[in-house]
Amino acid sequence: MDFFNSIVHFFQAGGRFLFPILAVAVVGLAITVERFLYIRRAKAENRKLWSELIPLVNAGDLAGAETLATSSDSPIGRIFGHGIARSRHTSKREEVEMSMEESLMEVTPLLERRTHYLATLAYASTLLGLLGTVVGLINGFAAVSNVNPAEKADLLSAAVSEAMNCTAFGIGVAVPLLLLHAYLSSQTNDLVDNLEMAALKFLNALGLKG
Repeated sequence: MDFFNSIVHFFQAGGRFLFPILAVAVVGLAITVERFLYIRRAKAENRKLWSELIPLVNAGDLAGAETLATSSDSPIGRIFGHGIARSRHTSKREEVEMSMEESLMEVTPLLERRTHYLATLAYASTLLGLLGTVVGLINGFAAVSNVNPAEKADLLSAAVSEAMNCTAFGIGVAVPLLLLHAYLSSQTNDLVDNLEMAALKFLNALGLKG
């Protein structure tokens, strides 16, 4: 209860700019959860499809491998589906590799989608905090200019408190968002690297010649 009361007091003392910053935090959290679940699911689906697909390729069952790949919505399924389809029309490794690279270029933006918004939201949170600070100080100094000297100290103290709360909350939201952006970016890069390695192993398994 004391913690809840402290939060309520913090928002009451922080002024109206705390609510846009809170909205930024909620949007950033929603993006983080969605991206985290998407990347985790993509990794699991890639591993599952790889374990099912490679035995078919090694056994020479390219038709079955293509059916399995094209029926999957996973990133690796799209890449391998394009590669197998291309290998049915040419025996040149370079052409199949180019087809798979084109598919990888199509898949990569899907993996990176919305992650960059976290950095933008972090900057927006910081700027909103600074804006709230400036507005709070302006309002505070404007208010104390026309009041009795005995009331100036209380009004100025309230204005400074509002300004500092905005700054603290803005930075407090921005730092986690930047850390989450860095984490999700690293996970996405690892996933793309794994796809590139899997594509190379897949080409070797097809046994195509240059």
